[in-house]
Amino acid sequence: MLSLTQLAAYVAIIETGTFQKAAERLGVSQPTVSQSLRNLESYLGVALVLRNRIRCEATPAGAKLLRHARTLTRLAADAEMALLQERVAIGASGNIGTYLLPPFVKRFVDTGIDQESIGVTVASNPEVATALDSGEVDVGIMEWWDDRPGFTAMPWRKEEMVVITPPTHRWASRSHVSRDELLETPLIGGEPGTGTARLLRTLFGTAEGDLRVSYAMGSTEGVKSAVKAGLGVSLVLAASVQDELAAGTLHAARIAELPISKELQIGHCCKVSDEAAFCLIQRPYISKTLLTRRISPRGSP
Repeated sequence: MLSLTQLAAYVAIIETGTFQKAAERLGVSQPTVSQSLRNLESYLGVALVLRNRIRCEATPAGAKLLRHARTLTRLAADAEMALLQERVAIGASGNIGTYLLPPFVKRFVDTGIDQESIGVTVASNPEVATALDSGEVDVGIMEWWDDRPGFTAMPWRKEEMVVITPPTHRWASRSHVSRDELLETPLIGGEPGTGTARLLRTLFGTAEGDLRVSYAMGSTEGVKSAVKAGLGVSLVLAASVQDELAAGTLHAARIAELPISKELQIGHCCKVSDEAAFCLIQRPYISKTLLTRRISPRGSP
């Protein structure tokens, strides 16, 4: 059977780059780390680490193991923390966790709740859904919901989406652009799995397939940088560009025929009530009491 101690040593070696730094992170001796790795490689029958003069790196087999090793060691740490203190884990998709959630976390802190009582994981929408399914997070705040069995979701808030351009773009003096203009203009794509494509299907119908994507940046921050550089235009949450609009480094316009918005969702296990899930995010003065009782784990009465 895989040993969590051995997996933790392996993860530390790869993440720190050396056996010595891994030992310092784990609070053990370097020979102990080396022995843990040898035992793990012996058990699996493969080499996991490539040693060179600069840093240790994962072998191809080690790279396959690494993601699972991180998940297992993180779950073990979460389980230990759950026994030591009351803690609620919140998962948020990238845009929500970056641009919308921080003020709500601050409200928690302002109520006097220990900051360590709240764990926030920011990941892609599919990753948050997976974490919710595995029990790694208690509540997931997401840009779309897939109606997975055993879970439920409720609307949290609506967020407007806008077309962003650089200040030198021909649309920079306009408050609206048309549907047809968007179809004729290459768009810069952002983080996959955010549900924006679903919205575009609503807006454009069958013509959605005619949309052209010139670059796929992988994140909203990457999208904003590309738009600022003059590589094209994009469609993003208005909340994600407030600073740039105030500074004049980006311009935002609405879609003339059908202004669109995303209805963000709070997903949670059916054992957690909608009221409790909503309180966790929206009403910290109520959540302070709720946190002391802890959210009921799945399967518990």
